[in-house]
Parts: sequence; C-alpha cells; structure tokens
Amino acid sequence: MPQLPYKVHELTVGQLSARSGAAVSALHFYESKGLISSTRTAGNQRRYTRDALRRVAFVRAGQRVGIPLAVIRDALAELPDERTPNRADWARLSEVWRSELDERISQLVDLRDRLTDCIGCGCLSLERCALSNPYDTLGEQGPGARRLRVDR
Repeated sequence: MPQLPYKVHELTVGQLSARSGAAVSALHFYESKGLISSTRTAGNQRRYTRDALRRVAFVRAGQRVGIPLAVIRDALAELPDERTPNRADWARLSEVWRSELDERISQLVDLRDRLTDCIGCGCLSLERCALSNPYDTLGEQGPGARRLRVDR
C-alpha cells in the first residue's frame, strides 16, 4: 500500500483507489450513491479528502458482511455533519445490524437444510417441495395453480 506524505490533504481517485483497495469504478459508484464525496479542481479532476479512506473502509466492511449500500449510506448520513465514522460509530451500527444479519443467517441455514430435500425430489413433487412450496402451504388452498397471476 503506497504511503502518502502527511502534508497531502487531498487524494486523486487513483491514490484513493491504491490506498483503499477499491477499484476506481467502485469509488465513482460510491460517490454516485452518496457514500463518499469529492471536490473538483479547476481542470475538473476529482479530489478526495483523506477521511474518504476511512469512509471507503467503512463501506467495504459493511458490504463484506452483507449490509446493503442504501443502509450504509443512511447510516453515514446520520453522522453529525456527515463526519467520518469512528470506532464508536461502527460499534453502535454493528449492534443494530447484528439482528438483521442473525435473521439472514438463520434463513440461509434453513434454506441449506431444505436444499437436500429439494435435490432429492427433483421438483417432481410440488406438493412437498421445500423451496417452492414449504410445508405445502399452497396445497391448503385447494387444487390447481396458485402462483399464476391473472390480471383482469
């Protein structure tokens, strides 16, 4: 990771990419979604303050654990004066996100456990398919197609 002189207060998109490990296209995307911001030089080149490094790290850490970018953006927007998140911010937000992640993990474990049954049935038995019709809830509604949407 290239080191920047301490006196450098603004980074080019290339420098931010090299330091953060995020592709330039990802940084442009983050900026378009309001996750990071830049200023423009007289030549219309982007310049990022050094705190963009921490914001990018925050975004990427959130993404790695499956937090949607919109949720990350909303969390960053709640910070006073849109300041850079610190350790306390991460601790507070990760506690909020923990229950959501636990629920997703539970759903994935349940899906994994049902997948064996699905492979075994080969989707030849829709009345007991664990993925298309868990617990035969559609069968309780009577015979015939239940997922066919008819707009009249």
